[in-house]
Amino acid sequence: MTINTPSIVWDFGTAYELFVSLHVLHQPEYFGIRPSYAAGVRSRIPASERKLLEDVYNLTGVPLKWLSQLPAPKDAISALWALKHIPPAERMLTLQRVHEKNEYDDLETQARHDKFNSMLIRIAETGKWASEDAEFLIKIFGKKQTIKKDSLERALDWWSKPEELGEGYLSALQSYYQAFFEEEEKRIGPVLKAGFEHAQALSSTLSFPDLFTELSQGLQLGDEMNASKYIFAPAFWSTPLVFFERIDKDTMLLLYGARPADMSVVPGESVPDALVRSLKALADPTRLKILRYLIHDSLPPSEIARRLQLRPPTVTHHLKELRLAGLVEFAITHDENRYTVRKQALAAIYENLNTFLENETTKEPA
Repeated sequence: MTINTPSIVWDFGTAYELFVSLHVLHQPEYFGIRPSYAAGVRSRIPASERKLLEDVYNLTGVPLKWLSQLPAPKDAISALWALKHIPPAERMLTLQRVHEKNEYDDLETQARHDKFNSMLIRIAETGKWASEDAEFLIKIFGKKQTIKKDSLERALDWWSKPEELGEGYLSALQSYYQAFFEEEEKRIGPVLKAGFEHAQALSSTLSFPDLFTELSQGLQLGDEMNASKYIFAPAFWSTPLVFFERIDKDTMLLLYGARPADMSVVPGESVPDALVRSLKALADPTRLKILRYLIHDSLPPSEIARRLQLRPPTVTHHLKELRLAGLVEFAITHDENRYTVRKQALAAIYENLNTFLENETTKEPA
């Protein structure tokens, strides 16, 4: 595939992280975060508002398109202020940008996107949803095994009450900000700024495909991610994974992980979680075998499963752990993703481990 060098727009704002961190706290295991810590943070939110967030986060996700269009300074207070000035009954529809029509090259994706938006509009307008709506959502979110049908049905119940949901969702976000994110924003702000400046510096030394793979920590630029314009913005809580969304037919937004390898997502932790994830990934014999195959070839999960004589879901689980550790890179395709080893990441593990062991500040008192 021939890709012309696209244009880049650099974006920055902790408003992204307000929503990303909340999403990660509701799916801690998926993002490699300790569940007990995530539950502790969520427990600071009043019970009724905590329950609302738990019910709807699968459906609402991270509103990337809405966030990308906020004006500077694009911090958490700006996002909350903008939400407050949207009429409650229209708040969630606006947040999800369901009235905007995106254009996709893939007809199947286009049809699924249009059906999803039409469904949300219909449910909000009529105050009703049908079993077919829940089944459709199961098909969309089916790859995420943590999402269950009853959870999606609770989200649809809320969506059928748009004014009540709009009021409750804003109140819950405000509570989350006051209980946790106001202080967290101060901690991660400088880190995001450093990651933003580092990415800009890299853009002057790397080709665009290499820059894309470097910022995404292993995601290769393929047909599914192709665009003539990219918006790059740093994220802390989702590192090393990425959030991405097609803003329009020509524009792709990518939130790339900017948390350093020597810094933990959990405040006060002396052992970096990225180092722990890497060592855990390498401690499994099956994952070591997978890496040995991938260091020689670019392979899809089905071929890895055939060689190891394992069930495909088992291989997918191991590949996910390797991805969380930043040890593999892959290209998203219409068929099967293909994986290869990130050799520079393997080399970095030893360096990160050595740095941690030799750092005097990490020593515990005798």
